[in-house]
Amino acid sequence: MRLVSTRTPDLAATFVEAAQAGLAPDGGLFVPVEIPCFADVPDLLRLDFATRSTEILHRLLGDEFPHAVVEDLARSAFTFPAPLVKVSGRLSALELFHGPTLAFKDFGARFLARVLALGAEGHRRTVLTATSGDTGAAVAQAFHGLPGVQVVVLYPAGRVSPLQERQFATCGGNVLALAVDGAFDDCQRLVKGAFEDAELVVRLGLTSANSINIARLLAQTLYYFEAAAQVESDAPLVVSVPSGNFGNLTAGLWAQRMGAPIQAFVAATNANRVVPDYLDTGVYRPKASVATLSNAMDVGSPSNWERIFALFGGDHDAMAAALRWGSCTDAETERIVIDLDRMGYLADPHGAVAYHVLRANLRDGEQGIFLATAHPAKFREALAPALGRELPLPKALSDLLELPLLNEPLPADQAALRRRLS
Repeated sequence: MRLVSTRTPDLAATFVEAAQAGLAPDGGLFVPVEIPCFADVPDLLRLDFATRSTEILHRLLGDEFPHAVVEDLARSAFTFPAPLVKVSGRLSALELFHGPTLAFKDFGARFLARVLALGAEGHRRTVLTATSGDTGAAVAQAFHGLPGVQVVVLYPAGRVSPLQERQFATCGGNVLALAVDGAFDDCQRLVKGAFEDAELVVRLGLTSANSINIARLLAQTLYYFEAAAQVESDAPLVVSVPSGNFGNLTAGLWAQRMGAPIQAFVAATNANRVVPDYLDTGVYRPKASVATLSNAMDVGSPSNWERIFALFGGDHDAMAAALRWGSCTDAETERIVIDLDRMGYLADPHGAVAYHVLRANLRDGEQGIFLATAHPAKFREALAPALGRELPLPKALSDLLELPLLNEPLPADQAALRRRLS
């Protein structure tokens, strides 16, 4: 797999180099020069998830890793299911929250941790990541306790759910949680600024575990094949992706290019409508993010849109033809959670957004899947008033309530972050 920067096509890297670097030296994101299309997808879909994932990853990475190493990466990272749950006639949820931190980020974070561990002996490594909710937990859990690795999680103070915060801010040890006085976009800006500091990158061995890291996205392509493998109907498949930083949608589009039998993707956002507005008008205007119930999607300048832009060669009309899109207000999100609960399905706010926008975009004769990206109990403070009942906590979350928060405040200032990292 040959990768290049979205900003400098001549700036190439191997997969391992790109995973270790996170961000390209020019500030761009690494993307594949070529995405292979598999001719034997029906055969792949008959395999179990771990076997299929091993085969796909080996085809992509076999020039860098022996088959046995790829198999160990896949089988040790993907130890939990991604079940497809029927919600109503033509609509199903792909539940991606059955991993250790109860969010879809477990797929990418666990795979990335294992990739970075290969050949890392004797090398200092600092994993710097920004989170709008679930990335911090998945990264902290995947790297916690690994020798020679320091994890630094930046998150917007007061703008993640209390349980999400506890998942990464109670770890201690080699995990440092910094509560930034600002929005997620400020956290993301600080991370990018750190990677533009060449001396800091070299001295600390900086790498990113955000969805800007190619290893995260490569792992996420795999569950789109799993979704297609579980559908029982031959009707054209439409997948709705709750989107904030747009890494998950990028992975889906790459899977589609590889041959995953998905007719179309729906980009579902909350009140942060930068991408839907661009698709509507052709004018891309990043703006300050707005806080919503679906906080992991509160992004006003999505990093991975740069990858999607590159995938379509910057052609707005091609993007508008390939995608469907829409947004969901908090009032609509709350109403959808209640409606789904009455139908017998409990959704988190992000899944509710994806369901709402999918339903508005599904055409006659199609079947739809929306991604359920996080366990609903993570948002019990927001959901309980709407549902009129308390949500029981899984043990993985209830155990956190007794632990002290070990976070530190940080102003949204590049120099302040540099001083803390140094």
